[in-house]
Formats: sequence, C-alpha cells, structure tokens
Amino acid sequence: MTPSTHLTFVLIIASVRAGRIGPSVARWFLDQLPPQRPEFDVVDLAEPTGTTTTRLLDHADGFVVVTPEYNHSYPGELKVLIDSHRSEWKHKPVTFVSYGGMSGGLRAVEHLRTVFAELYVVGTRNGVAIHMPWDHLEDGTLTLDDAAAASARQAMDELIWWAELLKPERSAGARGVA
Repeated sequence: MTPSTHLTFVLIIASVRAGRIGPSVARWFLDQLPPQRPEFDVVDLAEPTGTTTTRLLDHADGFVVVTPEYNHSYPGELKVLIDSHRSEWKHKPVTFVSYGGMSGGLRAVEHLRTVFAELYVVGTRNGVAIHMPWDHLEDGTLTLDDAAAASARQAMDELIWWAELLKPERSAGARGVA
C-alpha cells in the first residue's frame, strides 16, 4: 500500500435485499488491507441514511462501493444515494467491489462509472469483481484466493493514489473555486 497522509474513505454497501451478502463482501475487502490502512466509515444502505451519511460523504477523501449486479445494473437504493448528493462526491475517487453471477457484477460497475463521471468522480481502473460469491461463503465468511486478495490491495493502492492527487481540487472546491 502506498504511503499517504491521513485519508478517510467511505465504504458503501449497496445491497438491501433479504439474504444479502454485501456485508460479507465488504468485510472480506477490508480484511485484505494491511493493518496500517486508511480510516474507513461504512454506509450500509440497508440502514436508514440521513445527515450523518451526508457528513460522512462530504468529509471522505474517496469511496469504495460494494455492489451486487441486479438485472445488469446496480441497486436502486444506490442510485437514490448518489442522486441525493452532489458536491459531496466532487473531485474524489471511487473504486468498485462488485459481485454477481458469471459477470462478477461488472455490468453494474460499467453503469456506475458513467453516473459518477457526471459528478466529477474519478473511477479507478482497478477494482474487484467476485464471480459466484455465494459459492465461497462459509458461515457468513467469504473466502477467496490470493489473486482476489491482491486485486483488493491493488484497487486500494490506486484509490489512495487518486485521493492524494485530487486533494488540491477538493481544497480549492472548499474555498469556492470550481
């Protein structure tokens, strides 16, 4: 993991369906990062969101979106969260941890990239795509191979790099410069 100044990220769990595995996927992702990882706040869309969520998004240096693929796209609750905020996203990076069937959630990510780009959010090139995650769950714990773990660390490294690079833009925005 690349060295960084103090950074805070928000991990968003997008699934709200009964029997969901989003929290297990989120836990797995965080467990792949070294102990000196940046600070993370978690926004679980299955729980009520409000002013606390807005404050977390606003103060974040970047985002990790953990999303399933629903009907070749992403959950509606995630769209509501995205569209309910605007300035909170601007000049920040996002990486994606997607999961689903054969596509591993990649179709959801492709839709999200265009939505976030409209909000001046930089989507990382690297991310994590988990194919058939339910086949790798045991007692609620997701267990994946070393290649998947390496992809999580690589995605986080890139997210940190972009967060550092975009920091001057976020500071300028705070001063009212667009």
